[in-house]
Amino acid sequence: MAAIIAASSSDAFGQGVLNEILKRMDMNNKSLQSLKADVTMVKTNTQLGVSDTTTGNTQYLTKQKATNNQMFVRIDWVKPVQEQISVMGDKYELYRPRLNQVIVGNTAKAKNSASVGGALGFMSMSKDQLKANYSVVYLGEEQIESGDKTWHLQLTPKAASSYKMAELWVDGNGMPLKAKIVEQNDDTNTVMLSNIRKNESIKADVFRLSYDKKKVKIIQA
Repeated sequence: MAAIIAASSSDAFGQGVLNEILKRMDMNNKSLQSLKADVTMVKTNTQLGVSDTTTGNTQYLTKQKATNNQMFVRIDWVKPVQEQISVMGDKYELYRPRLNQVIVGNTAKAKNSASVGGALGFMSMSKDQLKANYSVVYLGEEQIESGDKTWHLQLTPKAASSYKMAELWVDGNGMPLKAKIVEQNDDTNTVMLSNIRKNESIKADVFRLSYDKKKVKIIQA
């Protein structure tokens, strides 16, 4: 009986913490208009046990700040190669100067570095949207690579999805600092933000990639 009572108390405590985290995420979501940050992406092939790390910077406009109620994201990868990505709503362009090509497609089906837009998309979700679309579980407190103390959440899609699970690491202000997408084949895509600057001015034309359409090869993903 004592064990049952202890387990029930623990579940109630965890649910209370989860509700507080979602409340703070909602407040952060409502106050966030734009964001600039350094970004690191780690893609892991679990079968081969191999990971690739890419670093760069990102600029982000929330749905309420951007036009047509669409989230705008731009990522400029710097290392190991230079690439530029623009995500507008559920569409993306990935410009690869070294190959003189532009890949265009839907973010939900992205299998390349454009999938970072999907990870960043969690920042635009309200508390109600998270609860409606995911089964959310609080996994505990955790210090991430940047040294920040965070709350660790697990999100399992309630409907059919291109991935089986996501994880979020959220700071005390309700800001997601790290997101991991677990694909159906267990490969993972982890995105980490650092040097975050909130609500600085960002012009919409930043999200229009600059390349010569007559000279690049356009590939439909």
